[in-house]
Amino acid sequence: MELDFETCRKAATSRDPRFDGMFVTAVSSTGIYCRPSCPAVTPRPENVRFLPTAAAAQREGYRACLRCRPDAAPGSPDWDVRGDVVGRAMRLIADGVVDRDGVPGLAGRLGYTERHLHRMLAAEVGAGPLALARAQRAQTARVLIETTRLGLAEIAFAAGFGSVRQFNDTVREVYGRTPSQLRARRAQPEQDEGVVSVRLPHRAPLHAEALLAFLRDRAVDGIDAVDDGRYHRNLRLPHGTGRVTLVPRAGHVAATLHLADVRDLAPAVARCRRLFDLDADPVAVDAVLGADPALAPQVAKEEGVRVPRATDGFEIAVRAVVGQQISVAAARTVLRRLIAADAGLFPTPAELLALPDEAFAMPESRRRTLRALATAAAEGGLDLDGGDRAETVERLRALPGIGEWTAQYTAMRALGDPDAFLPTDLGVLRGARAAGLPDEPKALAAHAERWRPWRSYAAIRLWRMP
Repeated sequence: MELDFETCRKAATSRDPRFDGMFVTAVSSTGIYCRPSCPAVTPRPENVRFLPTAAAAQREGYRACLRCRPDAAPGSPDWDVRGDVVGRAMRLIADGVVDRDGVPGLAGRLGYTERHLHRMLAAEVGAGPLALARAQRAQTARVLIETTRLGLAEIAFAAGFGSVRQFNDTVREVYGRTPSQLRARRAQPEQDEGVVSVRLPHRAPLHAEALLAFLRDRAVDGIDAVDDGRYHRNLRLPHGTGRVTLVPRAGHVAATLHLADVRDLAPAVARCRRLFDLDADPVAVDAVLGADPALAPQVAKEEGVRVPRATDGFEIAVRAVVGQQISVAAARTVLRRLIAADAGLFPTPAELLALPDEAFAMPESRRRTLRALATAAAEGGLDLDGGDRAETVERLRALPGIGEWTAQYTAMRALGDPDAFLPTDLGVLRGARAAGLPDEPKALAAHAERWRPWRSYAAIRLWRMP
């Protein structure tokens, strides 16, 4: 990936935090790489290289700065919104697919050979899937070293390393410190076993009230809840279950994770970041939407509105089907029936198929739609957690009872499509009317073309119109 030297140099010289996660600054005279916003003395231009990822810097032998923690920067908004194979690969690696299934498993999910996938990632982000996964393991290890009382051998395997020696060597290479030295730099935490507290950074601004209000209105007893500015949620993770409390703070979201298996730290963090849309570039989004006079007053009043996404794509698809043509409150009542027999976790596709008919408090046609959706997901024909966006939407549309609204809502929240739109949604039409926009679906859809590629964010703003 080619990065314009002068643009990157200006961003790093100004220490602009909006560029954190978009690239890293590697300094040859020190052998260290930093965030663009690092407060350290600005290096001489001839000693600087700009690389697209922390993994690319580590691959070339640079160590992470222990002052600015470039490995813990927000994720790139580019990989977050892109629907192509590289964007999907970056999201799946963040979710721990390489650690669980290896590079063959990642390549299989994406439909490419391992060699071709490596070439594409190396060209775009400066590192292949193994190097990217290694960088993530190192960052996970550092978090566990500094925030838990786990033994170092336990941390090695919890972070995904194959051996303690590999763990020691990687930590020393990435941070220039041994695991014991990293632990000595931090006070010993007073947390129970299985509890991990981390900061989830984001680009400012973040309109936390809008996020929490959206999730509070759709919270389902036993699954999630919002109280006193905190969001609580149960998680189904690759190695067990978990529960997270997310609290928006200045510059970050504080996450307290209760994990049955600490190997699930990386996927839990990735899913929480996805849920709160923390890798977005709100300045870029608001610049496009704020250029429309109809939306400009709300954009100026509420900067940094995000799209609440998902920790479980199948759950969002089910919520979309249940929510067809009924109110949000009524949908919550129906969803409670679906999880009544499960201990605080949304049913998997197989579990939903096993539910008796009386658990579905809905018309027969909608029950058939849910069963068709669950069958497609259970048989692997519908990937709602990392699948190709266009292909997944087409497969959703092909299922009986799923129309454009359901497909677009699922694309927006489950697939993270920043440009999904719902011109027939009654709440969107009401908001359009309040903003002085066309309130007829075709006319509104035509007007919304000027909001590309951020129509999902426009929909959230229209829902929030007074």
